[in-house]
Amino acid sequence: MTHSFDPGVLREYDIRGIVDETISTADAYAIGRTLATIAGAAGGTRLATGYDGRHSSPGYEQAVAEGIRDAGLTACRVGLGPTPQLYFAVHELNCDGGIMVTGSHNPPDYNGFKMSLGGKPFFGPSIQDLAARAARGDWATGPGVLESHDVVPAYLDLLVATYEARAPLAVAWDCGHGATGDVVQALIERLPGRHLTLYERIDGNFPAHHPDPTVAENLQDLIALVRDEGLDFGVGFDGDGDRIGLVDGSGRIIWGDQLLTLLARDVLRDFPGAPILADVKSSQTLFDEVTRAGGKAVMCRTGHSVIKDEMAKMQAPLAGEMSGHIFMADKFFGHDDAIYVALRFMDLVARSGGSAAALRDSLPAAVNTPEIRVDCPDARKFDLVEEVRRNLAARKAEVNTLDGVRVRTAAGWWLLRASNTQPVVVLRAEAESEAALAELCAEVRRELEAVGLDPGDAL
Repeated sequence: MTHSFDPGVLREYDIRGIVDETISTADAYAIGRTLATIAGAAGGTRLATGYDGRHSSPGYEQAVAEGIRDAGLTACRVGLGPTPQLYFAVHELNCDGGIMVTGSHNPPDYNGFKMSLGGKPFFGPSIQDLAARAARGDWATGPGVLESHDVVPAYLDLLVATYEARAPLAVAWDCGHGATGDVVQALIERLPGRHLTLYERIDGNFPAHHPDPTVAENLQDLIALVRDEGLDFGVGFDGDGDRIGLVDGSGRIIWGDQLLTLLARDVLRDFPGAPILADVKSSQTLFDEVTRAGGKAVMCRTGHSVIKDEMAKMQAPLAGEMSGHIFMADKFFGHDDAIYVALRFMDLVARSGGSAAALRDSLPAAVNTPEIRVDCPDARKFDLVEEVRRNLAARKAEVNTLDGVRVRTAAGWWLLRASNTQPVVVLRAEAESEAALAELCAEVRRELEAVGLDPGDAL
């Protein structure tokens, strides 16, 4: 018995595709059985499984669990919940790894699989190796077991204990009909203060708004609620709860790199000189502020799996991405858990004696764009970025090619990179003034048009 995947679903960080078109129940079974075979060969015996609120997810998780069982391992099934709940289960249940069925922030007709093994993210070449093993039918066989576990009580205990300050703040929580809904509702019942929820009912159609808190449009209902009710701040989550969005009491968005800067200042008080990792999309202000706070600022390639891997190698207490993935090893496991990070931020606000708005105002002013996404076919996006790189090299521009192209000029910098999760290229720019920013954006437009991509109204 062998299995072949659609090559387009084998992404850098996970396996992800369109339900019943490029991804199927057969894929789910092959993923479970192959990862279990790899784990078993290394002496592993247990893998945890979980799933998000998409309509196809329960069936896919069932197939994953059966694949694990048929390879002779125990599938520890923890049911519906956010991806961080599955990560927690791996630790809580002493598992050798885990498979989360989730389409993350993709549209409702997508689904996918995030994997870990041996305490590390399973990504990049490992995913290609998994596909090659499945194509060869390189599968173990044995009398495995299916188990069901309820880790929610222990997970909630950890989350509640995170809010050490216990001050009665007023907070809004926008679950976006994603997988955080049930956990957040149970959590706020145990927190002091006033807590209001938006779209807490889990619904894989995401009827209210797309579950991506990096897009300002998706935070408008949260902003309105915070303003109308006079709340301290608001929290938004993506579809599987590993990415966070924040708005302060004035309704201003606190972007991922701004949140990371605030957390870095706090963490570095206990870990002076420690490395703090951030991705190439992050503001130069973040790297400067980390250095100013006594830390070692490290720029990394974008990608939750990439950063978790680098974070572990460098033993960094904190890392993050512009996209809202925040990774904390200080008092935590080092993975991205947006609910946990929300509580750490709440604790920071309470201990500051001020407000979320005051914390945001403490950051140096920066003139920059948010993360801009321009549609570009998967088959074209990487080649397009490479063409831009070659054009820049021919003009001897100052370019960082760590991940895409990050170009420094006298006025600031701009970034172009291919997304590993969507058919888009990602843009960002930062400058000393609005006029300089407009010039940088015009420069990016010219570079894109030179290689045949019209950014439209995005720039």
